[in-house]
Amino acid sequence: MNHSLKRYVERLCGAGALALPLSVLPLVSVAQQPVVEDLSGSGSGFYEQAQTQNSSSGSLVLFNQVQEHQQEIQRLRGEIEELRHQMEQLRRQSQQQYLDIEDRLMSSRPSQIEESTPEVEPEVAEEVASAPSSRDVSEEARDAYQAAFAHVQARRFDEAIAAFEAFVEAHPDTSLTANGHYWLGELYSAEGQLDAAEQSFTRVIDNYDGSSKVPDALYKLGLVKARQGEAEASRALLEQVQDDYPQSSAAGLADDFLRQGS
Repeated sequence: MNHSLKRYVERLCGAGALALPLSVLPLVSVAQQPVVEDLSGSGSGFYEQAQTQNSSSGSLVLFNQVQEHQQEIQRLRGEIEELRHQMEQLRRQSQQQYLDIEDRLMSSRPSQIEESTPEVEPEVAEEVASAPSSRDVSEEARDAYQAAFAHVQARRFDEAIAAFEAFVEAHPDTSLTANGHYWLGELYSAEGQLDAAEQSFTRVIDNYDGSSKVPDALYKLGLVKARQGEAEASRALLEQVQDDYPQSSAAGLADDFLRQGS
């Protein structure tokens, strides 16, 4: 019996030894788990805070970009205004240089004033006014021409251009029409509108070959070509004046211009 009791005790102790680690395992497992802070109860979580920060940062970047664009627009506007001012100054300088050249040429040839300045052009109008009524110029056309030319004498170029344009449109087939186109060429040239001046002078040459203004138109077209940078075309026109109208004052002016450029 003692032997049986001993075996029972041994068996009981073995079972207790196995049960002890099992009872300790839950405590060890709990001790090894990391501590996690519960933020679910706070007013704003991590992702919400990150989104708020990103939103604020994006708004600031956008605001800075808008400010930069506005400053760039203001700078460009200032440059545009400066360019407009410079262009206006160049236009006025070009007009004045053109008038100065004309004045110098006329002062060197007093007898040729009629060919290059408007001061004596009223003599042409007076001849037309005193001509027999059978001529192709009506009183209305004479009055319109003289009114337009009065603007030229006063150097009111914008008004003169409008008046001569109206004149040539209303009176396309009179003996004064070529003169109207010629003075449009002069006025456009003085205003720096070289393409329009070229068209007006060319119209005189092509459509009114019997007009006394053809040599003048050839000469002035040669000057326009020179200002446009077409040196060969300019020389050809000026030489044509010399060849076709050698006795005209325009031929003498063409000769002066060619000698100055040589």
